[in-house]
Amino acid sequence: VQLQASGGGLVQAGGSLRLACAASGRTFSDYAVGWFRQAPGLERSFVATISRGGGVDSYADSVRGRFTISRDNAKNTVYLQMNSLQPEDTAVYYCAARQSLSSRNGNDYDYWGQGTLVTVSS
Repeated sequence: VQLQASGGGLVQAGGSLRLACAASGRTFSDYAVGWFRQAPGLERSFVATISRGGGVDSYADSVRGRFTISRDNAKNTVYLQMNSLQPEDTAVYYCAARQSLSSRNGNDYDYWGQGTLVTVSS
């Protein structure tokens, strides 16, 4: 499956963005999807994940209550709604997919998108 992440940009603190991860090539509903991020100088970290059917999701503590992951399998797309953004959310955001249960471990994912940059100004 090929993944294309989009929706990043520059936003002021307190603002919102919605990222999208569009998939092509395979039956998207067979794949759990995760969002990860990598800030400058830091390692990649888990943000959120959603199960194949969308019924189960999980969030990093740092984003729980502010970010919401969802999916529309008819459109082969997973979304990450990000509210109350803070400067520490600045990072390149990546979506990833695996043909199994959702996971918080990036090493469990087989397919990755190219990343989209989110910059939050103070």
